[in-house]
Amino acid sequence: MAQSLEKILVHLIFSTKNREPIIPAATRPELHAYIVGILANHTCPALQVGGAADHVHVLFSLARTATVAGVVEEVKKSTSKWMKRPGLQGFTWQAGYGAFSVGESQVAAVVRYIQKQEQHHRRLTFQDELRKLLDRYRIAYDERYVWD
Repeated sequence: MAQSLEKILVHLIFSTKNREPIIPAATRPELHAYIVGILANHTCPALQVGGAADHVHVLFSLARTATVAGVVEEVKKSTSKWMKRPGLQGFTWQAGYGAFSVGESQVAAVVRYIQKQEQHHRRLTFQDELRKLLDRYRIAYDERYVWD
């Protein structure tokens, strides 16, 4: 094939350090828009960004020459600096992240899921949400190390 073609959709989830609920509701729209901009600058268009006071969900298309780890590093590093502006000096993201592949037929469902994060977390904790995703994707994990 003369041309390299691909479409890899990623559902990315990452949390604040110790899952502290420190992302103010008023700041979330700006933070989410900032993430969209970071991804656009790396040729990884965001399809949806959302989250709650202690974590963020991002559905994006991975650029052909990018790695998930590289994109996550850039998003977390840039947003951490952005969040540390006056008012949130001690802001830090947790070290790890979850990244899950999404098929084209599941995009609408994942977008709705991300859009409804606030309602979703009225009945389910972030930890339970992540456990469900890890189980659904059959990812082995050790509880001792997932949350630190």
